[in-house]
Amino acid sequence: MSQISTLCDTLKQLLKSRKLTYKDLATGLSLSEANIKRIFSSQSFTLERLEQICHVLEISLSDLFMLNAQREHRISQLTEEQEEELIRDPKLLLVAVRVRDGWTFQEIIDQYQVSEHECIRLMARLDKLKMLQLLPGNKYKLLIAQDFRWIPGGPLERFINREVIAEFMGGNFNQEQAFRFYLRGSYSDASIAILKHRLNQFTQEAAQLNQQDARLPLDKRHSLGLLLAMRPWELRLFASMRR
Repeated sequence: MSQISTLCDTLKQLLKSRKLTYKDLATGLSLSEANIKRIFSSQSFTLERLEQICHVLEISLSDLFMLNAQREHRISQLTEEQEEELIRDPKLLLVAVRVRDGWTFQEIIDQYQVSEHECIRLMARLDKLKMLQLLPGNKYKLLIAQDFRWIPGGPLERFINREVIAEFMGGNFNQEQAFRFYLRGSYSDASIAILKHRLNQFTQEAAQLNQQDARLPLDKRHSLGLLLAMRPWELRLFASMRR
């Protein structure tokens, strides 16, 4: 992806995180919505225009370039070998998940049976996997993109299917912070495409909220499981009665 394309994606993510539409941006810049759409679709950003957009977003131009640089160096997927390495070592997988959630080094060793020496060693392995960059003072910089996904059908997805989903779905959903709703229906190709697009949008928003809340103290956050799934399917009981 070119630098200007990455910059365009960074601006779109900032608009989404601030719940601003192209129409809102057009109003802030005294332009038409059509002009804004044309600027983004053609990726024709002048330096002056970028400064104006940053003013609406309430960030500096240097902040925009810093965020863009971070996006350029973040990974969106591991290799199969890297996923296998995570599965082989439960503590490595634990630390990988917790740094993804923004936990500090101290929070990890305080909450789990992981010693300081172990945590340093595990984070060093994650550094080698390019999931984070170790910094002085047991700090780190996360190198995982917001749109990070496991390999479809890969080692970790198979692990989730085998170990995670049954445990998650078999739990108690009668809690204040829990929600479960099963929906089925018969949809056209166009409607299915709309549903899939909106689910993708929701996953992006959930990732942004997770990143945003990482700044909060641990006692102000809750470990939450969220499962979104849809596929062409009919209950076997019903399918057995088809002619």
